[in-house]
Formats: sequence, C-alpha cells, structure tokens
Amino acid sequence: MRVLGVDPGLTRCGVGVVEGVAGRPLTMHGVGVVRTPADAELGQRLVAIEQGIEQWLDEYRPEFVAVERVFSQHNVRTVMGTAQASAVAMLCAARRGIPVALHTPSEVKAAVTGNGRADKAQVGAMVTRLLRLDAPPKPADAADALALAICHIWRAPARNRLQQAVALHASKAASQQAPNHASQQAPKGRTA
Repeated sequence: MRVLGVDPGLTRCGVGVVEGVAGRPLTMHGVGVVRTPADAELGQRLVAIEQGIEQWLDEYRPEFVAVERVFSQHNVRTVMGTAQASAVAMLCAARRGIPVALHTPSEVKAAVTGNGRADKAQVGAMVTRLLRLDAPPKPADAADALALAICHIWRAPARNRLQQAVALHASKAASQQAPNHASQQAPKGRTA
C-alpha cells in the first residue's frame, strides 16, 4: 500500500510518501514541504498548495491519502488555515478517485510512538527509526506527514475489518427484517 501523508498548513504543508503493509518494514519514497508565502493572498496560497499536492500525486501515484484531522485550537486563524489546506488535499485526492483517511494527531502519535501525547521530537525519532533514515526529516511538518502515512498503513487493516463487520451486521439485520415485514402484510383475498 502506498500512502501520501499530508500534514496540512498554509505556510508549510508537510507531505510524505510511505509504502508497505502492517507488520513488514516500510519504505519512504519521498518527503518534503509545500510552502506558501505568508504575505500572499489566501486564494493564491491555496492554489499553490493545490499545485504542490498535485505534483506529489503525479509523481508518486499513491493508493491512499492520509490527512491530519483538524482539531480545535485556541488560535482560530491557525485552525482555519489548517482546515483550508486540509480541504485542498482532500479535494485533490477526491478528484482522482483516491480514498482519503483522516487521522487525529493523538491517533498518529499513538500509532507511531505508542503514546498519544508524544512530542514532535519523539515522533521524528520514531519516524527515523521506522523508515531507517539517517536523520529525522526537517522541518517537523515533513516528519508529521510521514507519521500520518505510517499510521494509515498500520491502522487500515483494522479499520477495513471493522467496516466489513459493520456492513455484514447491517446486511444480516436487513435480511432478518425483510421476512418480518412480509408476514405483517395481510394475505391477499382476506379482509380483516
């Protein structure tokens, strides 16, 4: 499974591509940051992020895109920019028919380090170890993007099994209700 991880941000949008399956060594194919100038208009910044993500999608052809789920912050301006960059990443993937998964920061930290409250240094150190890199990717946004991709690779099998179980349960419930519905109807030709 090849996953493009996106750590959304207006100034620095981290991107990283990881390939592998749960339980096996993972391979990093690329890591970087899509940057936009802080003094540019919002629309121009979003277009720049779109163009950057499109280039990554063209070059690496991921099967999935994992984006950090926007969470509430005290700084509304920061959370708005993060949400806008996140939406651009999801739009780029959706336009190509690539499934998108959203992971919270604590899910990513827990998946990669075993601790949902790990700091950026711990995440960077574990990404370095898991991908057998010489040094942690810089800036931290790039390491976070790789962590998102790793999290998705490791969590996807469990998430898929859960979705299959829910679908199976729903189909069984629907098939059990169908005979009951038919028995409640009055037989033809009889009046009550």
